[in-house]
Amino acid sequence: MRCVLAGGVAFVLACAVGTADEPQKPREKPKYEYRQEHDPNGIGKFYLDREIAHVMGFQAAGWLERKERIKEEDPEKLIKALDLKEGMVVADVGAGSGYHTFMMAPRVGEKGKVIASDIQQEMLDIVTKKAKDKKLTNVEAVKGTTTDPKLPAGQVDLILLVDVYHEFEFPYEMTEKMVAALKPGGRLVFVEFRLEDDKVAIKLVHKMSERQVLKEAAVFPELEHTKTVGTLPWQHVVIFTKKGEKK
Repeated sequence: MRCVLAGGVAFVLACAVGTADEPQKPREKPKYEYRQEHDPNGIGKFYLDREIAHVMGFQAAGWLERKERIKEEDPEKLIKALDLKEGMVVADVGAGSGYHTFMMAPRVGEKGKVIASDIQQEMLDIVTKKAKDKKLTNVEAVKGTTTDPKLPAGQVDLILLVDVYHEFEFPYEMTEKMVAALKPGGRLVFVEFRLEDDKVAIKLVHKMSERQVLKEAAVFPELEHTKTVGTLPWQHVVIFTKKGEKK
């Protein structure tokens, strides 16, 4: 609404109130596209010109625990970059076998919590057994869906996505739910194999460029890109912070 100074102070104030009462424009949801010709490792569904990859099944849980992962991904360096604090509530979305869940649990301590969210019950069963074996009480396994990781609204300090976002069948809906789960000042962390690096021996649809991550996160104005960590062997870590003052 445009206000013209033509009738005194009362008119100007009325304009100001009218502007404040106007409803906010709803966020525009990008459309999904389906193509018959596509990468055989993808599902033929595209989001912002990126093909979505097939989900890795629970049958490959052993691959997530491979010894080579230490050399290929340097997970200790990743966890250090997250700057976790005791008492934090963090979520490992697409947790799989809980590889990173159990690296984060000791760092947030007994007063904190790690929510391991996955859509495959078999993966969650592995996480639950590990937590019992390790006698950890700060790990919670949560069954999500393809559109909702089932995280508590406004209660999460950090959400970690390791090599999983590119497999989300509904990336818009999932990100919308994750943003809603974050506290003001909370962080959403994308860890993806670098598409820019031909030496990263991972199938193309299971890699993402930093530019593509930024493009997809830009759909959500609540998110501010605060840092990209490029020192891991095969992956980049793209970190976003939810706008708003911390309570």
